[in-house]
Amino acid sequence: MDFARVNTLLEEWGEPAYRSRQVYQAATRTLVADYDGMTGLPVALRRRLAEAEPLTELEVDEVRESGDGTIKLRLLTRDRFPVEAVAMRHRDRRTVCLSSQSGCPLACTFCATGEMGLGRNLRSGEIVEQLLALARILRDQGATVGNVVMMGMGEPFLNYDAVLEACRTMHDPDGFNLGARHIAISTAGWVPGIERLAEEPLPLRLALSLHAPTDELREQLMPVTRRYPIERLMAACRDYRERTGRRIFVEYLLLDGVNDSDRDARRLGRLLGRGPAFHVNLIAYNPTASAYAASPQERVAAFAEVLRELGVGATYRRSHGSDIEAACGQLAVAGARARRRALRRINAEA
Repeated sequence: MDFARVNTLLEEWGEPAYRSRQVYQAATRTLVADYDGMTGLPVALRRRLAEAEPLTELEVDEVRESGDGTIKLRLLTRDRFPVEAVAMRHRDRRTVCLSSQSGCPLACTFCATGEMGLGRNLRSGEIVEQLLALARILRDQGATVGNVVMMGMGEPFLNYDAVLEACRTMHDPDGFNLGARHIAISTAGWVPGIERLAEEPLPLRLALSLHAPTDELREQLMPVTRRYPIERLMAACRDYRERTGRRIFVEYLLLDGVNDSDRDARRLGRLLGRGPAFHVNLIAYNPTASAYAASPQERVAAFAEVLRELGVGATYRRSHGSDIEAACGQLAVAGARARRRALRRINAEA
């Protein structure tokens, strides 16, 4: 929801200041889905708010649940851009993966979202609303959100201000009240965003989608490398580490015969260096329309062992929700680019 818009309306209507707090806490802490559920407000005020500013900005278009308990929401913005968000089960914890954009402009060759192109950036309220919608579903299952990762559709640092505003709302003790260290932002290597995050007082976690130890190979997988080569990217990461003291989680997608050799592992280990500054999450490739294939388990084990011998912590992260296209790299909904073009035509004709 657009909390700023609601606050403005309440002020214009002469409502007492505590009404804003009541609406905010009902939506973010109590997880009320509509104004009718805000029983602390007068009935007349609930009706007036519902007419002036709907509580929700996103429309739930589809809910799917995987055999492993993963939940995927497909949503539509008010101007009909598609968005997807996911809740994953890790033993007794629930991790929610949120989108920062409808689609993505970075066109990583292994990622289905990159095939969509960019629809538009999401507003902070639209980002938070994904979390609240999933939190309500989990609550009905007797579960709660333990972690949030900005790792869904889009490059979060291309929508930096809205993403950080959303993270502050998620963390706010008067609202959703999720610890900042339970919120992670994943970037494909957008250096200005890493540099800005190093200055933030909120101790959010940083995850870097690296996927290759050399510029030559990474360019083939991630075109953003042409703009921000690995040397500059690693300099920004090391500066972030020095300023914040926080570990950086390196996401590395293992692609059979592409980036999974012992030589690649040694290069990656030397790039990151021995010690606690980086931890590598080795990720299983989830099928998309690309020609890549997942590395076999014995290759994964050998790659991880090389990293450990070089003093780099590494764990293997199994996929969740691949049977409903909810796993890493699989989020994709047709129509983002087409909707953007349609709106341009409408605005041009207006």
